[in-house]
Amino acid sequence: MKIKEDSSTKWFRLLAYTVVLAGSILCLLPFLLIISASLTSNEAIIREGYNIIPSDFSFDAYKLIFLIPDDVIRAYGVTIFVTVVGTLLGLLLMTMAGYVLQRKDFKYRNFFSFFIYFTTLFGGGLVPYYMLITNYLNFENSMSALIWPSLMTPFLIILMRSFINSAVPDEVVESAKIDGANDFVIYYRIVMPLAVPGLATVGLFLALHYWNDWFHSALFINDAAKYQLQFYLYNIINTTNFLNSIGAGAGVVLSGPVPSESMKMAMAVVVTGPILFLYPFIQRYFVKGLTIGAVKG
Repeated sequence: MKIKEDSSTKWFRLLAYTVVLAGSILCLLPFLLIISASLTSNEAIIREGYNIIPSDFSFDAYKLIFLIPDDVIRAYGVTIFVTVVGTLLGLLLMTMAGYVLQRKDFKYRNFFSFFIYFTTLFGGGLVPYYMLITNYLNFENSMSALIWPSLMTPFLIILMRSFINSAVPDEVVESAKIDGANDFVIYYRIVMPLAVPGLATVGLFLALHYWNDWFHSALFINDAAKYQLQFYLYNIINTTNFLNSIGAGAGVVLSGPVPSESMKMAMAVVVTGPILFLYPFIQRYFVKGLTIGAVKG
């Protein structure tokens, strides 16, 4: 039997839908501005600013970015490889660390938890970090320099420990031990399936970190064939700004003005596009994962 809603409930529902719709539009506006600016000529942006609808439609920014398509595709391939491999390895290692640290029968769990937490407050600095990667680990100019430094993120380890502690009851682990399961079987057959929302949440954070990373390419990579997409596009921006400044300051006549402003927006579209398509597939796990451990009892 359908319950009839009173007028106050209908007005509240209408107000709630209106607020949600307005909030959604406000969230979409920055993306619409970026897409519109990427399709606007550089002169129109300088003259009129940013508009929702392009006043002077142009593909010049995208043409310049994909002027050498092989380099862009190679940079995409490096970023995809680093993101996929780094995310999978990071999830494996951090879920194992989180599982061990939440085990009450692990004698030194507080000791190791303190050292992991300590690194979130204090760091050794950039110079020791650079020396560790290049002189001691010999990761310079290799894919390892892009993957290994971010595999064990302290914040995500603590987050995963909280997920596993909330999602996996101690009674389940104890019953599995009574049935003869060892720690690896418990980890693979019990912890991993129950921690899927946590895996999705931590995996998204880790994938975003790898996808947006350009700093490690700037520090450790000398071969342009191993540049990540973000660092490759960053070099293009620096090159266009340099060409514009040389042309304006020294009176050099270029074949045409370099669309630096529209290029920045086009690069944002090129970089964020794949992540925007990925998020809807893991949204339900992501939302559930954020709420795990929020309520005790």
